[in-house]
Amino acid sequence: MPKNIIAFGASNSKQSINQQFAQFAASELENVETVILDLNNFELPLYSIDLEKESGIPSNATRFSEFIKNSDGVIISLAEHNGLHTSVFKNLWDWLSRIPSEKPMNIWDNKAMFLLSTSPSKRPSSNVRRVSKELFPHFGANIVADFHLPSFNHFFKDGEISEPEQKELFNQEKIKFQTYLNNN
Repeated sequence: MPKNIIAFGASNSKQSINQQFAQFAASELENVETVILDLNNFELPLYSIDLEKESGIPSNATRFSEFIKNSDGVIISLAEHNGLHTSVFKNLWDWLSRIPSEKPMNIWDNKAMFLLSTSPSKRPSSNVRRVSKELFPHFGANIVADFHLPSFNHFFKDGEISEPEQKELFNQEKIKFQTYLNNN
C-alpha cells in the first residue's frame, strides 16, 4: 500500500525554487502518493494572541494541520530569508502551534520528515536548515533525512540535480527516507 506524503516549499514565491525542489524530491520516491501543498493556498492573518482570542484558529491553519495528520511523511524545502524561516512559513508555524493536541506544540505529529533546502547561493549549507534540524524535533518532527543543494541555478537543470556529487549526496538521504517509509 502506498504511503501518503505531503511536500511543500516553505515560501510564498510563485517561482519558488524550494517549491520546485520539494516536488522533485517527492517525485524521486517510490510507492508513495504525494500531495503537493502551496503555502499561497493557506493564507493566514499575522498571528497574534489577541486575534486568536477574538477569532480562534483560522480554518486554513486547521486544514494544513489535517494534511500533516493524514500523511505518513513530510517533505519540506526551506527557503531562507535573512538566515531564517520565511515570514509566511513562520506565521503558519505560529498558528499550527496553537492548535490543541494531545501533546502540546506537536505540529509535525511525529511524522517522518525529509528536510531540504536550496538557494541560489554557493554556500555549502543553510542556516535555516541547521536551525530547523535542532528546533523541529521539539515540535514533533521525526527528521529521518536532510539535504541542502547549493547553487540551485547551477546544479538543478531540467528537473534534475545535474551535479554528480550533489546528486549522490541527495540519493543517500532519499534512500534513508524511502527505507524509513517502507519499514514503518
